[in-house]
Amino acid sequence: MVRSWLLDLAADALKDNPSLEGIAPYVVDSGEGRWTVAEAIELDVAAPVITLSLLERLRSREKDSFADKMLAALRDRFGGHGVKHG
Repeated sequence: MVRSWLLDLAADALKDNPSLEGIAPYVVDSGEGRWTVAEAIELDVAAPVITLSLLERLRSREKDSFADKMLAALRDRFGGHGVKHG
């Protein structure tokens, strides 16, 4: 069995709200990712993982998907990034 803190957070989020009702599929961007990517570009340093995670946050704003609702719920539980309700 694979256990991890993120899986536990996902399980808790789904236990509390199985359909993720009321959570918009919009992943909040607090700014640190944008700053990190901008600095990486300025310093000519590759930062592919943080860049892709930032792009996924932006992509989440394009359509309604359960996966993006789950991502928003996880980020809220992981670090209190907040959830956009819709």
